[in-house]
Amino acid sequence: MLKQLKISVLALIGFTLLLGGLYPLAVTAVAQVFWPRQANGSLIEKDGKVVGSSLIGQPFDDPKYFWSRPSATSPAYNGASSSGSNQGPINPALIKAVQDRVAAMQKADPANKEAIPVDLVTASASGLDPHISPAAALYQVPRVARLRGLSEESVRELVERHTQGRFLGLLGEPVVNVLELNLELDGLQRRS
Repeated sequence: MLKQLKISVLALIGFTLLLGGLYPLAVTAVAQVFWPRQANGSLIEKDGKVVGSSLIGQPFDDPKYFWSRPSATSPAYNGASSSGSNQGPINPALIKAVQDRVAAMQKADPANKEAIPVDLVTASASGLDPHISPAAALYQVPRVARLRGLSEESVRELVERHTQGRFLGLLGEPVVNVLELNLELDGLQRRS
């Protein structure tokens, strides 16, 4: 019995050192060498200051910016409480939230009579999605261009430059990172 206890304690110490120390250090070292940007949070800087991450959405409610996909976290876009609302499609609270978001979109751009893309009025499963569909970005082009005094064509080109294709050309759907798009939009306006 004492022999088994000794083997168990040594196995515990050995696996703790291996899996709790050496393995995480090796993974961290490989990530820092080959993918340092991703390993450090994919942070986005503007004028030497971190303004966000390309992996976590941010709220934009000023009509002169492209709006992000709604967040189900509380407070909004809180990475520490990543989750969906868990509300089903016939839940009255979800229906009201979507109706309120549709009303906000229509109020922000009453002249736009196009159908509102679903990702502008529904939250993602994580509540942190930094991307919207190209259709959602293009829906917002007239409002953003008008409020910024830019041509719709120049804003549409900006959206097209920020549209990321499918992973490996096959997986997922094309997306637009809202933070990166809005930062370049600010830069475009300063240059004009």
